[in-house]
Amino acid sequence: MKKSLLLYLFIILLLLNVFTYMYFSKELAFENNKTAKMEAKLKKNVDNANAKLVDANYFSLENNENAQNYFNPDNATKTIQVEKLIPVVTEKLMDLNENPKGNPYTGQDQIGTNKFIINKVKILNHRWIIADFSDGEYWGEVLIKYFVNDDETVSFETFQSLLYQK
Repeated sequence: MKKSLLLYLFIILLLLNVFTYMYFSKELAFENNKTAKMEAKLKKNVDNANAKLVDANYFSLENNENAQNYFNPDNATKTIQVEKLIPVVTEKLMDLNENPKGNPYTGQDQIGTNKFIINKVKILNHRWIIADFSDGEYWGEVLIKYFVNDDETVSFETFQSLLYQK
């Protein structure tokens, strides 16, 4: 009787060990598979985000070699570094927000009590800037021509302005 009880206990422990081993080995494989799928999905999402970023920055001075060559031609005696030009042009345009009547390059006269100021600037190429402006109540966008003069000053000219309806 004792022998059969020990035999049954041994068989039960053996089965319990086999089932435990199978469970944990399958769980590890399942987790590895799940992790690999998640990594593949995340890599795909990052690749998609990078592709969208490249598309979004297609029209930018930083990525436009032809526009950069305008400032750095091969036969020029004086060249302008585009990396330094972008912040300078942006800063000069944003400094005009300090004007008491608002930024003159929004192309809009003051409507209410607040003045129109430029909020966001994107330099598209060697000649064009697109900017977002508002007075806190009305919003709009403006297309601005800019010129880097021989004395390295920057001048602006409003080309087209659009004010959105409230």
